[in-house]
Amino acid sequence: MHDIETLVIGAGAVGLAIARELALTGREVMVLEQHGLIGSETSARNSEVIHAGIYYPTGSLKARFCVEGKERLYRFCAENGVGFEQIGKLIVASNNDQLEQLQSIRRKAAENGVTDLVFLDQDSLNEAEPELACTGALHSPSTGIIDSHGFMLALQGELEANGGQVVLNTRVARLERLADGGYRVHAETEGTETYALTCKELILSAGHGAPALAAGLEGANPPAAYLAKGSYFKLQGKAPFSKLIYPVPEPGGLGVHLTLDLQHQARFGPDVEWVEVADYRVDPARGDKFYAAIRSYWPGLPDDALLPDYSGIRPKIAGPGEPAADFRIDGPSDHGLAGLVTLYGIESPGLTSAMAIGSYVAQLVTIGL
Repeated sequence: MHDIETLVIGAGAVGLAIARELALTGREVMVLEQHGLIGSETSARNSEVIHAGIYYPTGSLKARFCVEGKERLYRFCAENGVGFEQIGKLIVASNNDQLEQLQSIRRKAAENGVTDLVFLDQDSLNEAEPELACTGALHSPSTGIIDSHGFMLALQGELEANGGQVVLNTRVARLERLADGGYRVHAETEGTETYALTCKELILSAGHGAPALAAGLEGANPPAAYLAKGSYFKLQGKAPFSKLIYPVPEPGGLGVHLTLDLQHQARFGPDVEWVEVADYRVDPARGDKFYAAIRSYWPGLPDDALLPDYSGIRPKIAGPGEPAADFRIDGPSDHGLAGLVTLYGIESPGLTSAMAIGSYVAQLVTIGL
């Protein structure tokens, strides 16, 4: 007999979405979270953008879950009073060569099921966004912004309404496979008290910590883990644009883009800095490189207008110079361990994809795939 039927490790957006979905099936679900607040790592340190699903490789989990998750997320927010705005995004070309890239982006988006992109010429953009300098842009009307913490609180509310629970300040130290089936989870509370819980089904949605925890389970075969820090800088004063502004993607990332929060305060970022340990302090000097990049599409950016804001750390499973990895979600058919699902590399668009991932993982657990 196990202490709990289903245990989820990690109370970020994805872990909570999974736990909610499993609780809706009638399971007894518990979520363990090492911090004193849900979603206080990757889920709370991002752009809070609801992505459309434009750039990801066709057929990838990122493309599939982003497009499906976007629609589910908008519905969930509307039904549960979570703050959001379908504000739209402009992908801007700074020269004629990049205009050709816009057409490639549009074709890729259509392959992923995103068919609502509209090309805007320079005259249209001059009228709509007079501060914007570009030769043309793609408008993505299904891109939005969200109150990510409000979203996670709503997920937690539905989880608890269906008999589940979230246990905070509980760090999982080690996982153990039981000889007669199921798992033993060794955990530590805030006061260093240690205890163990057994469960029939185990979902490892621990972000940065998932590969190290899975390494203790023979046969789990986790990937290598890398940390890619991204810093954000906020704009002093009123935002110059009414929509999100993204330059044409560059090798290694989406470039320094402008996002807006629900109060329409503008911020820029994130950049990419490979680090060995998690350190969320923002180095003000990193903002120096932002000015030239931003002025490629907003030449009116004043000197000294950017202030250090916050940073996030992407849980990467591909290192510097390697092609970006897809989400990796391993079920029993991948590792041979019944009742175990492990999630790795759930970076952007993880927030947008959370509800789609939750449904997929619940299916893996229910069917035993």
